[in-house]
Amino acid sequence: MSLIDISSNLLLIAFFAYILGTVLIAGSIKRNDGAASRAEKWGKAGIVVAVVGFIAQLGYFITRWIYAGHAPVSNMFEFTTAFGMFLVGAFLLIYFIYRVKTLGLVALPIAILFISYATMFPTDVTPLVPSLQSHWLTLHVVTAAIGQAILAISAVAGLVYLLKEVDPKQKSKERFWLEAILYLFVVIIGFVVVTLTFRTMGYEAEFTYVDKNGMEAEIVYNMPALFGMNEYELKTDGVMEPLVELPPYINAKKLTTVVWSFIAGTILYLLYRFIVRKRICELLNPLVKKVNTNLVDEIGYRSVLIGFPVFTLGALVFAMIWAQEAWGRFWGWDPKEVWALITWLFYAAYLHLRLSKGWEGRKSAWLALIGFAIIIFNLVFVNLVIAGLHSYA
Repeated sequence: MSLIDISSNLLLIAFFAYILGTVLIAGSIKRNDGAASRAEKWGKAGIVVAVVGFIAQLGYFITRWIYAGHAPVSNMFEFTTAFGMFLVGAFLLIYFIYRVKTLGLVALPIAILFISYATMFPTDVTPLVPSLQSHWLTLHVVTAAIGQAILAISAVAGLVYLLKEVDPKQKSKERFWLEAILYLFVVIIGFVVVTLTFRTMGYEAEFTYVDKNGMEAEIVYNMPALFGMNEYELKTDGVMEPLVELPPYINAKKLTTVVWSFIAGTILYLLYRFIVRKRICELLNPLVKKVNTNLVDEIGYRSVLIGFPVFTLGALVFAMIWAQEAWGRFWGWDPKEVWALITWLFYAAYLHLRLSKGWEGRKSAWLALIGFAIIIFNLVFVNLVIAGLHSYA
C-alpha cells in the first residue's frame, strides 16, 4: 500500500470516527434523564472516539505532506480537510479545559460536512505552481486555518447558546435566522448529493470560452450549465445550453455548482420538513437543555480572544510577506485579500463591542455566527466564484 493510500484511509477513518463520536455524545445527552452513569460512559466514549478520529486525520495530514513534499493546504480538498481537522483539534482542546461535551454536537458534524465537501473536489496530489513554492505558504495558510478554526469554535458555542435560548416553537426573527443558518448546513449536504449524482451519471459538457486575458480556453462542466463562461461555445452535443453568459471575472462553472447546491439543499430541507414536521432547531433544542449558557458564552468569547491574534498572524502578516515574495507587493486588493481584511475587521469589531459595549449572551452569539458566515463565504464563494490570484484553490 502506497503512502497516499494510507493517507486516504486515515481520512476515511477520521470521517467515520467523527460520525460515531457525534452519535455517542448525542446518546449521552439523551440518557441524562435516567441512567447518569451510563450517560457519562457514553459521553467519555464519544470524546475518546473523537480523539481517535483527530489522530487519524492528523496522520492523514502528515502522510500526505510526506508524499507531496509540501504542506497539504494548496487546493480546496487539502485546505478544507485541514480546516476540519483544526476545528476538531480546537474543540478537543476546549473540551479538556471546560468539559462541555455538548459543543461536540456542532463541532463534529461541521468537520464531517467539511470532509464531505472537500472530497467533491479533485484529490490528486499535484506539483505547486511557482508562486506557491515557498515556506511562507505553509506558515501563511496553516496559521490562518488554525486561527479560523479557533474562531469557528466561537460560532459553535454561539449556535449551542442560541439553540437553547431561542424558543423553537415561538415565531420570531431569531427563530427564522437560526433556522436559516441550519438550512445552510443542509445546502452543504446538497452540494455533496448533487455532485455525487452527476458524477455517477458521468455527466460532462465541454465548452470553449475567452478568459479575462482575452485568450481562448477550454473548460468541462460536470453538471448541467446554468451559467456560461465569457463568450462560451458549447462543444458537446445533447447537453443543456447555459441560461446566462457571465463576464470573465466570474467563474461561471463554479457559480453553477453553488446554485445547484442550493437547489439540492432546498429540496432536501423541504423533504425533511415534510417528513419530520419540525424545524431543525426544534429537533436539536432538547439536546442542549442542560447547557450552562454562561459557560458557553465565556467559551465563545475566549475562542475569539485566542483565535483573533492567530488569524492576524497567518492571514495578514504572513500573507503579506508571502505576497511580497510571490508577486512583488504586500497588498494588491485581490478578492481573497480583501475578504481576509473584512474578516479581521469584523472580529476586531466583535472584541470592541464585547469589551466596550457589553455585548454578551445573545448579541455575542449572533456576532460569532456572522463571523463564521464570513469565513465560509471567503472559503466557498470567494475561492470558487470570483476570479483572482487565489483562483488556483
